[in-house]
Amino acid sequence: MAGHSAAVISTEELARRMGAPALRIFDCTTYLKPGPDGRYIAESGRANYDKGHIPGAAFLDLQADLSDQSSKLRFTLPPLEELTRAFAAKGVGHGTFVVLYSHASPVWASRIWWMLRAVGFDDAAILDGGLDKWKAENRPLATEATVHPAATLSLRGRPEIFVDKTTLKGAIGQKDTLTLNALSHDQHKGTGGVVYGRAGRVAGSSCVPAASLFGPDKALKPIADLRAAFEGVGAAPDKRVLVYCGGGIAATLDAFVLTAMLGHRNVSVYDNSMQEWANDPSLPMEIG
Repeated sequence: MAGHSAAVISTEELARRMGAPALRIFDCTTYLKPGPDGRYIAESGRANYDKGHIPGAAFLDLQADLSDQSSKLRFTLPPLEELTRAFAAKGVGHGTFVVLYSHASPVWASRIWWMLRAVGFDDAAILDGGLDKWKAENRPLATEATVHPAATLSLRGRPEIFVDKTTLKGAIGQKDTLTLNALSHDQHKGTGGVVYGRAGRVAGSSCVPAASLFGPDKALKPIADLRAAFEGVGAAPDKRVLVYCGGGIAATLDAFVLTAMLGHRNVSVYDNSMQEWANDPSLPMEIG
């Protein structure tokens, strides 16, 4: 267990809670695969869910069911009223406790966690180590799909925890704000990795890669290590932190750790991230 946050649940604790009437488990997996043009192709994790998932887990398809279908960009956040209805239809409601997991990387679970937080729902946790750790411990799997009953959900949202390019651009050079890149150091420097348009980073930003926050077992690193990583780039608790990545996914793991584990209260994610920023020549970038 990487920490004692209520927003992180161990495989042992989930196993103990299995069968609880209010429990709602969701597999949130999407896979990103390199395409022939050097950019990612997004693939739903539904096929692997059908081959084996945690018993009682339903599948959440981020792109098909929880993203703005009118957007030309992948994974764009839909209007919060629409998103609230979508979550309720999937079984998220008052009195439920939601556990989110994904395969290969926790960033897909953290994206859904951050979206739930945006609509005002806080009774959710990420499974530490996800499906990888569950399977490594030889815990049971199911192949029969689960569909949770629709629920009622009416909350006060937090639209401020997602920001747009105008807000991010306005924060450049502001001493009270830290802009943080959750992509790899090579992508940050513009020296390698998948690009989303122009290579490099948002001008003035620092880097804590989401992939550096968890180990080979996909479990989050010890909380002392996480704190040191963010303190090392100046992410003080009194600063506003704006996090971005390629498409608003990896950034949510940085945001999750800062908010749920380290106690930061002023963290936002740039939703469309580099897939938008790097393709707009009017927006400043740096390399090196």
